[in-house]
Amino acid sequence: MSFTSYTSPPRAGRREWTALGVLLLPCLLVSMDVSVLYFAVPFLTAELEPSSVQQLWILDVYGFVLAGLLITMGALGDRIGRRKLLLSGALLFGLASGLAAYAQSAEMLIAARALLGVGGATLMPSTLALIRNLFHDAKQRGKAVAIWSAAVTGGIAIGPVLSGALLEHFWWGSVFLMNAPAMVLLLVCGPLLLPEFKNPAAGRFDLTGSLLSLLAMLPAVYGIKEIARDGLAVLPVLALVAGLLAAAAFVHRQRTARHPMLDLALFRNRGFSVSVLLNLLAMFAIVGCAVFFTQYLQSVRGMSPMEAALWNLLPTLAVGGMAPAATALAQRIDRAGIIAMGFAIAAGGFVWLSWLEPGSALWFVLIGSSVYASGLVMVMSLGNEMAIGLAPPERAGSASAVLESGTELGGALGMALLGSIGSAVYRSGIGDALPAGLPPAASDSARETLAGALAVAAELPGRAGESLLTAARTAFTDGLQTAVLVAAGVMACAAVLALTLLRGLRVGGVAGEADRGGEADGGEADGGEADEAGAVGGPRSGVVTGGVEPVGGAGAGARGTALR
Repeated sequence: MSFTSYTSPPRAGRREWTALGVLLLPCLLVSMDVSVLYFAVPFLTAELEPSSVQQLWILDVYGFVLAGLLITMGALGDRIGRRKLLLSGALLFGLASGLAAYAQSAEMLIAARALLGVGGATLMPSTLALIRNLFHDAKQRGKAVAIWSAAVTGGIAIGPVLSGALLEHFWWGSVFLMNAPAMVLLLVCGPLLLPEFKNPAAGRFDLTGSLLSLLAMLPAVYGIKEIARDGLAVLPVLALVAGLLAAAAFVHRQRTARHPMLDLALFRNRGFSVSVLLNLLAMFAIVGCAVFFTQYLQSVRGMSPMEAALWNLLPTLAVGGMAPAATALAQRIDRAGIIAMGFAIAAGGFVWLSWLEPGSALWFVLIGSSVYASGLVMVMSLGNEMAIGLAPPERAGSASAVLESGTELGGALGMALLGSIGSAVYRSGIGDALPAGLPPAASDSARETLAGALAVAAELPGRAGESLLTAARTAFTDGLQTAVLVAAGVMACAAVLALTLLRGLRVGGVAGEADRGGEADGGEADGGEADEAGAVGGPRSGVVTGGVEPVGGAGAGARGTALR
């Protein structure tokens, strides 16, 4: 029996950290594009005159296409090269942004938004996968992923503020043109700073698997969003069932295909699969509750959209340091405890907000929002870092795509379930407050949404309008209180899951990962099946590619040697 000594993983230098700055550009813009249209809709509606159905597609098609293509693009990047895919996606994203900015019809804007979704699907998994390949040292990789997570979260909050500022001075298409300079900078700096990585053992691209993944994600996300918006109906339910059937077919395909898109062995690793689940639950709470607070600030407190966006930005700025802090704590404390603490903090923030009333002080809202956002930023930062750290370098693209797909599904589920709960409470509370003799159309509008009730109240004379306005705002706040209590319960359960399933596990350095010539073209070792210790890609020719070790254990990675 012989032993092979391993040197420490190479540490990133100035070039790698500069490359991280370049990678933040696309992920910031892709996350901003989710929310950038919030203020522009009235302006483009006045000019393009879309139908109600077209307006919904203008808003939703970007997210649908993005979610549907994530797994496909992650697998494609593993095969053709992640830098190549990233730069191709940046070019497409920039061109589609110009097409959207100068769209002459609703159909043209929908097509442009769909192309933006295709470009976004190439960018998100590529950035996270390249971080996995640039930062081999576990501590440095944790810091890099924390910065990446903060950029993604910040982009969603910054989008409405920037779009509001642009719309005060320019036409509605300007909200898309702000993508162009960043994409040009990425196309110029990317080839200079980002090395190429790909998996030479990936095999042929699985076109059938790609189609099945698209057929699984698109109908599922569509069905969930439509149920959240309009309640249970035949078409959304059928779409959801079709998506689940396609997902089952996709899993079967991945088990039997000679060159699968997605290595299902990743899910045999407890740390990887649990981190994907916990990230999904965190996004469930963030997206599901964000809808309520945006409406609360605008429709209950009477803020303008721009004012509401600026106040929404404050909690994001306040928790900007939580991701690096969580990463630093995870170097000293079992990350199961840190993630559970993050969920517990989020649960506390939601419980705080369950006491919210229509006339509550603004500071009350901001404190509760900052508390729950702080906890969930901790969770998502460590969850991202764990999932990517456990994936072998050559499979980082597919792992990143799975992680992103989980967050997309979590957001859609949050809107559907928490939105449905809040809507049910609102409809129950507003029913008895509707004035007698109100026309059926007006009654239905007021009973359906708070915005509808405000519109009806504005048409009623004197005390009748004020009474309906007060009742609608109270009913909406009651729905918000119920939704955040449900979110708090989910967060408490997630904290227990984290403590139970992640206790004693940590992401170790990549043992034996030397600065080989394979770094330029993805020559990393091809990992095998998950071993009993939980490592994804166990020992192969004396190289361990990414593993989880018991805290304080004497595993091969901790000793710096491995059995040959």
